[in-house]
Amino acid sequence: MQLHELTNFLESIADLSLQESYDNSGLIYGDPEMTIDGVLCSLDCTREVLMEAKERKCNVVVSHHPILFSGIKKFNRQHYVDQAIIHAIKNEIAIYAIHTNLDNVFQNGVNQKIAQKLDLQGLEILLPKPGTKEIGAGIKGQLKQSLSATDFLSLVKSQLNTAVIRHTRIVKNQIQKVAVAGGSGSFLIKDAIQSGADAFVTADIKYHDFFDADDRILLIDVGHYESEQFTIELLFELISQKFRNFATHYTKTSTNPVLYF
Repeated sequence: MQLHELTNFLESIADLSLQESYDNSGLIYGDPEMTIDGVLCSLDCTREVLMEAKERKCNVVVSHHPILFSGIKKFNRQHYVDQAIIHAIKNEIAIYAIHTNLDNVFQNGVNQKIAQKLDLQGLEILLPKPGTKEIGAGIKGQLKQSLSATDFLSLVKSQLNTAVIRHTRIVKNQIQKVAVAGGSGSFLIKDAIQSGADAFVTADIKYHDFFDADDRILLIDVGHYESEQFTIELLFELISQKFRNFATHYTKTSTNPVLYF
């Protein structure tokens, strides 16, 4: 099977036109006509992930985050991006990224996966694109039954497997309506409030952004990697269920650069 068959399938789920202007989703390196030996799914495409791909006889890495966001003028091996690209070229490992286009789809998207982990019901796009209910940023839904704020924080910590949660003060005793957004979702705080959500689960909330809660919502920052880690599982499921003529693997390499003491 050729690489373009895989990329066509991924783009049927999340078309490249849906990515944000700053993004670089799509085939970053590789020949669309190459034969696929195996695929490794990951959140990031680092040199360590590429080394794992080689060891597991995979010549394609499908990652959520693009290893390249902008042009490179020099390769000096000193930067992790240079190291990854050089390793991919030397070992003929194709790199494909499916980033904000996968964030922006409802069905089989990043945020749907997070909502499923929290067992939210009645899912809808939080900030839909004009004229559609299937494309947009974030997702909102409801718990099957309301939980106390502390029990909800415990649920989030457990289900999203995070060591630390940063959050605003608790102003609502019960949580039932919940909004979620994988990755840097602070731009959706006002939309989460307007939706009537009791809590908003996301990542990368800056100090001053926490003030935007204005005692109207519980803002929960679980960490960037933690909020998107299940995208690896999502990609593995989508690819392995569609294609049976090559092996698809879930990376064993943790690429989270943030540690907690």
